[in-house]
Amino acid sequence: MTEPAPAYQPAPAYSGAPATVPGKGLGIAALILSFFFQLIALILGIIALNQSKKAGAKNTPALVAIILSIVFGLGWIIGGIAFASVIGGVIAQCAELGSGTHVVDGVTYTCG
Repeated sequence: MTEPAPAYQPAPAYSGAPATVPGKGLGIAALILSFFFQLIALILGIIALNQSKKAGAKNTPALVAIILSIVFGLGWIIGGIAFASVIGGVIAQCAELGSGTHVVDGVTYTCG
């Protein structure tokens, strides 16, 4: 005797769902914040990367957030230093020239 073919049974709804990576959401948040708040993004990116490493998973958004936070943070620091040196030069020039409007090498300084 032959046995009847087994009835079709659909696979469970969540059988092929990928496992979530710990720290992935935090890494994405750090990536977004790296454009605006570098220090916060750097801290969150490091936390997210450590969470993923403990789970043995890769977290590319966290790594990119760390790199971007460092690069943009250094850019802000370098830009701030350049701005401060320009302002310092103008203040020194005004201290030397005194109050009033002066033209030095084609540049007009209004001091006072």
